[in-house]
Parts: sequence; structure tokens; C-alpha cells
Amino acid sequence: MADILRRIEDIEAEMARTQKNKNTAHHLGLLKAKLAKLRRELMTPKTSGGGPGEGFDVAKTGDSRIGFIGFPSVGKSTLLTNLAGVYSEVAAYEFTTLTTVPGVVRYKGAKIQLLDLPGIIEGAKDGKGRGRQVIAVGRTCNLLLIVLDVLKPLEHKRIIEREIEGFGIRLNKKPPNIVFKKKDKGGINLSCTVQQSELDLEIVKDILSEYKIHNADVSLRLDATADDLIDVVEGNRVYMPCIYVLNKIDQISIQELDIISRIPHCVPISAHHKWNFDDLLERVWEYLDLARVYTKPKGQLPDYMAPVVLKQSARSVEDFCNKLHRSIMKEFKVAIVWGSSVKHQPQRVGKDHVLCDEDVVQVIKKIS
Repeated sequence: MADILRRIEDIEAEMARTQKNKNTAHHLGLLKAKLAKLRRELMTPKTSGGGPGEGFDVAKTGDSRIGFIGFPSVGKSTLLTNLAGVYSEVAAYEFTTLTTVPGVVRYKGAKIQLLDLPGIIEGAKDGKGRGRQVIAVGRTCNLLLIVLDVLKPLEHKRIIEREIEGFGIRLNKKPPNIVFKKKDKGGINLSCTVQQSELDLEIVKDILSEYKIHNADVSLRLDATADDLIDVVEGNRVYMPCIYVLNKIDQISIQELDIISRIPHCVPISAHHKWNFDDLLERVWEYLDLARVYTKPKGQLPDYMAPVVLKQSARSVEDFCNKLHRSIMKEFKVAIVWGSSVKHQPQRVGKDHVLCDEDVVQVIKKIS
């Protein structure tokens, strides 16, 4: 590992020395590809014969999972305790939390799991502290809350973003619209649907040759960077929504709060005084993008007390039925839906119909 860290430092130093212009684009693209390969080796080290260490991961429960990430003593444990009513040790010294502490909060009928992760330090992506285990658990979450001290938010935000990006997590971004397909022969074929300001065929060939790929079709459907192409080739990136929680606002003035609250994707709070928790929970719900669907047994009123909560990527009638019970689809005939996803109220739909938030569904089974 020490050899990998030394090579990473050498490449980062060379990138810092190299001026960014058209002439150095090839060289920088090659360095970025080498850096991404070394980071992958660092994230997945070869296992040795030792016994297992203390586990960080926690079994997934509920409809969604949120991880609290931040530097030591920024108020993550206080936030978890006051949000979920779960005691996570709080003290005036750093590194109070040494392992993952789970909690659950119920909001708008959804059961949301909260994970208070140990504080990370600068250099976590290079194996310092227990940063690798902390961010590995963070990769399993549906949303990250990066808790920042309001007295130095931008400094901490920049460092934490760099550490998380080093682990292949892309915050508040969508996967780049690049189609990459390996083939057996024919060399590298590059097609672009928009004009490129950074990449050309030579740079693409250089980056792919670093991965020992010499035959592939690459289609760039956006003005892509070398980092975008490397992310697609690596194929292990996680694209995740993130909210920056600016804690301890009770220690600053209204004028200062007005300035720092302009940071994108941020929610200012005071975990100790429980200030602005309503806004935080509403923003969490918006970023998780969940849908509540209510069941309606035949001849009865809809059950508004126990919604079926569906994720944004799985909102069809079939997904709804499978969430209720796996055997329902074997007898499924048609569904009757009330709500914003249908034109008529009610309307009969098939299993592929996509549901919206607060729809009401009645499932009709086949007559055996």
C-alpha cells in the first residue's frame, strides 16, 4: 500500500505542476487514468490471511438509507440523537463515535434509516484513519448528509468532497451521457453528437490504452472531460444526491447566516437547539425522491395509514405488487388506479404503468 500511496503522490504532484492547455491535454488525460487505476487498487486491496476487523456496515432496513459524513465533532451524533431519538455518544473531544451508529426516523409514512458514521480526516481516501471503511459504508446509502461546522463550512466542504470523490462517489451529479462498448477488433472508433472542447480521438486512445483497451466504440453525447470518460470506463462510480447540513447556526449572526445559506444544496440547522429540522426533513424527502402509494381493498376505503413506499427507479405497478408480496404477480389481472398518474379517475392499467406519489391502487386478480 505504501508503494501505491507514493505513486499517487507523485502523479498528483506532476498534475499540479502541469499547466492546463491544449498541448498538455493528452498528458493530463493519461495521468488522470493512471490515478484512477491506483485509487481502484487502494479501494480494493488484496486480502491477506488476517482475521476480520470490527465491522462498520449495518444491515439495511426501512425504505431508504441516509449516511451522516463529516469531520469529528461537527454535531453528527447530536443530530442523530435529536432526529431519531437514538443515543450516539456525544462529548467535547474529537473521535467520540468510533463505529457506525444506526437510527430510524419515520417521515410521511416512510421508514428512513440514519447512519452516524465515524468522523473522517483529510487523507481518508489514501487510507488514513478509518476513512476507507467509513466511505465504503457511505457508498451503500441513498443520500449523504455532509455535516459541516458553520464557522468553517467552505474549507471542510472542499476537503470532504475531495475525499469522497477519491472513492468514486459523485455528489449531486448524473452519469455522463457516454456510450462505451468494447469489441474484438477494429480499433478505437469515436463519434460525437456535440462539439468537444477537451477530448479528441488521440486523447481517448491514450486513456483507453492505459486500461489496455485497443478496440472499442465510444460515443460522446455531451461535451465530455477526461474525468467523465474515465468514470465510464471504470464502471464502479456511484452517483448520489447530497445535502450539506450547516450545523451550529446558533453561533453566528443573521447576516453571516444569510451569506453562507447561498451555498447550493445546503440546509442551515442547529442540532443542539433543534432549529430548522422541518426544513431539513422536507429537503431529505425531496432528494430521496420517494413515492407513497396507498392500497385500496375492494369495497373499502384506501389505507392512508400504511403507504407502500417506492423508489424513483422502481415505480411500476409490478414493483408495487412485488413490494406487497412476490406471489401477487402470478395472479395479477389488472390494477385500478386513482391519482395523478392516470388521465381518468379511476383508470384500469397494466403492470407496466408508472405510479406517482400518493396514488391509490386496487389490484384485481385472475379468477382461477
